[in-house]
Amino acid sequence: MLGNVLPASIGDAVNKIPYNSLCELRLRANSPAIVNILGENYYLTPNSLTKNMDSALTISKGEIYSILNKISNNSMYTINDQMLEGYVTISGGIRVGVCGELVVVDGKLKTLKNVSSLNFRFPHLFKNCSLNIYPYIVRNGEVKNTLIVSPPGAGKTTYLRDLVYQLSTKEDMKNILIVDERNEISSVFDGENTKCLKNCDIYTNCSKQFGFVNGIRSMKPDILITDEINIDTDIGIIENALTSGVKVITTIHASSIMDLKNKPNFQTILDKQMFERFVVLSASNGIGTLEGIFNENLKLIGV
Repeated sequence: MLGNVLPASIGDAVNKIPYNSLCELRLRANSPAIVNILGENYYLTPNSLTKNMDSALTISKGEIYSILNKISNNSMYTINDQMLEGYVTISGGIRVGVCGELVVVDGKLKTLKNVSSLNFRFPHLFKNCSLNIYPYIVRNGEVKNTLIVSPPGAGKTTYLRDLVYQLSTKEDMKNILIVDERNEISSVFDGENTKCLKNCDIYTNCSKQFGFVNGIRSMKPDILITDEINIDTDIGIIENALTSGVKVITTIHASSIMDLKNKPNFQTILDKQMFERFVVLSASNGIGTLEGIFNENLKLIGV
């Protein structure tokens, strides 16, 4: 895994960690490498994980750029647009966060230089992890418009992937459209839709605007699934989908219902009852801890 991207010392050490427990690999120039295992951070050493930074592997700025060159197949301009979004998605749905100096020309963000940090986030497919929320989302074959809420790294995308799998197998006569903006959902199924999923159509590496508007018009989905909405920019396309008879399941960053209510424009979503279910996750007792399931009025209906 990542053997053709990472420096040999880092790659060999990472390969000794069971993939299902590996959440993140954080590399900072001239600093110790850090891995996140099931929500807890450790320094990475050649043969073990430790809380002692003295024995940790380090990486140079040159090696940071070597990684980027390998990710881009030695054509950095090909990943520039992704880098401007703060990340690059690579094979297997692994998202590589990129941090450095922004280059702004005439008030417009043009590129990122002096890259100093990379954060690899490893996606996982945990089949059946969403079964505890499934009965609240699907009743007698009717799918509820659902918003999955969690802070970063607490399992919302993992739940979303399993919901895709569950819906595609249990509701296999419904047409499912996946708008996979960051290529993190479908690629976890090895990019082979027919291998694990039924009746799913997938847009990858496309904007939500394109996926929602063109997808509804051309693919006639019953259910539309996407990840990480932005309330400020996405309310219009979500409302259009709902008023077109399409069910929507998606996610948002927030640590609680209170945080969600404090987001600008969330009251519009609540007033219009755009979502019938709100599923709140945390990492309080491990990644994917279910804190509660709420109805369209934010009344607790399950935990």
